[in-house]
Amino acid sequence: MHPLVAALEGRLIVSCQAYPGEPMRDPRTMAQVAAAVESGGAAAVRAQGLEDIRQVTAAVSVPVIGIWKDGADGVFITPTLEHCRAVIAAGADILALDGTERERPDGRTLAETIAALREDGFDGPIMADCDSLPSALAAARAGAEIIGTTLAGYTGVREKTDGPDLALLAEIAEQLGEGAVLVAEGRVHTPAQAAAARDAGAFAVVVGTAITHPSTITGWFARAVAGA
Repeated sequence: MHPLVAALEGRLIVSCQAYPGEPMRDPRTMAQVAAAVESGGAAAVRAQGLEDIRQVTAAVSVPVIGIWKDGADGVFITPTLEHCRAVIAAGADILALDGTERERPDGRTLAETIAALREDGFDGPIMADCDSLPSALAAARAGAEIIGTTLAGYTGVREKTDGPDLALLAEIAEQLGEGAVLVAEGRVHTPAQAAAARDAGAFAVVVGTAITHPSTITGWFARAVAGA
């Protein structure tokens, strides 16, 4: 197991992202957020966009999981080999990319993409953002060291659960077996849900919105207060 991956076992990863048009949508702000969550105990951070990756890697000492979202439909998380190469060049320690079985924009399969990156000489960990048990198993066969449940509930393959898809986590953990690096990501909104994800078999847990997205968090509280 890669040392960067081994260090994540039983730890929290924080996704530091803001959406286009939001007040915090600035790489400098995301770098400050990343530094803040590192001080709070995050073992790694996930950053989106090339300039964000550059600035976040300069601001933290923990590993940076890099992605590049391009588009809004279909495969858009680091969707092509060229996107992957750019994320690596920006300084990401761990590359994350779409790990579903959907057609990729450049026509390559996930396995072909990973093989090309290894031929390039990239020896860092690769995380596949999956949406189902079949995609998780296929991603593992393709050579992804980290399997994430990032896209569960977002592609139409599985129903979107209110919190993390604990049933899927348990299924993947059972099928991949001991030693698998399974990361829970998606709709982990409370410490209790994070703990439940670990109990379901997650090697590590990613939290994003509930820590780094003030607009959404404020909305949760505003609706609760208004409805009381």
